Amino acid sequence: MQTDLGLAGAVVLVTGGVRGVGRGISEVFLAHGAHVVTCARRETVTNAEFVQCDVRDETQVAALIDGIVARHGRLDVVVNNAGGAPYAPAADASPRLHDKIVQLNLLAPLLVSQKANAVMQRQGGGSIVMISSVSGTRASPGTAAYGAAKAGLDSLTASLAVEWAPKVRVNSLDVGMVRTEQSHLHYGSEAAVEAVGKTVPLGRLAEPEEVGACAAFLASGLASYVSGATLRVHGGGEIPAFLAAADVNQREDS
Repeated sequence: MQTDLGLAGAVVLVTGGVRGVGRGISEVFLAHGAHVVTCARRETVTNAEFVQCDVRDETQVAALIDGIVARHGRLDVVVNNAGGAPYAPAADASPRLHDKIVQLNLLAPLLVSQKANAVMQRQGGGSIVMISSVSGTRASPGTAAYGAAKAGLDSLTASLAVEWAPKVRVNSLDVGMVRTEQSHLHYGSEAAVEAVGKTVPLGRLAEPEEVGACAAFLASGLASYVSGATLRVHGGGEIPAFLAAADVNQREDS
């Protein structure tokens, strides 16, 4: 039985909410009766209302937020999910690539949040959820700029929660590895995806809807006294590699 989070009728913006983790987030809010608006740079078929928008562009973001308010009268929740980065060793990646990664994963959420906060302050309240990553709290080889941007996003969350209180709550999710339609691009074959899942204490990768459930909780009244927090959604993290290499505590089968 699904718990009533009090989100029925809420107007929710999920950036990048058309595939992968973003799709899972959108589907969870829809299941709770929210009116979901998603956006992406390219026109996409989705179960939610869709607006084409590059969240790095101030003019497009302003039009996105203003349009939502014009059509629905308010904006209750923003989930800053749009983000990501290609694999690129830091020594080889161009400054232009690093700039684009930081723009998408740090500056764009700040821009969207600024525009949304102005609406939420006027209407008397709202909730903003940042989709961050465990890459912001551990080494992120091959995606160093991405990890640095996500670390900045967690710091930004804490600062905005103080600046925009008491009307607007701001929280983040540090998300671990998630099984999506693009998992093979990150991990390879299905066997490899399964093997990677075994490195997580819970024994598998997350499903997008599990991330969505956490976002919905933070956006809901159940989290009414939660702001400036970072919730780790990583299945227990990663089993330390030294445990597999060490033999001092290995059990011997009799």
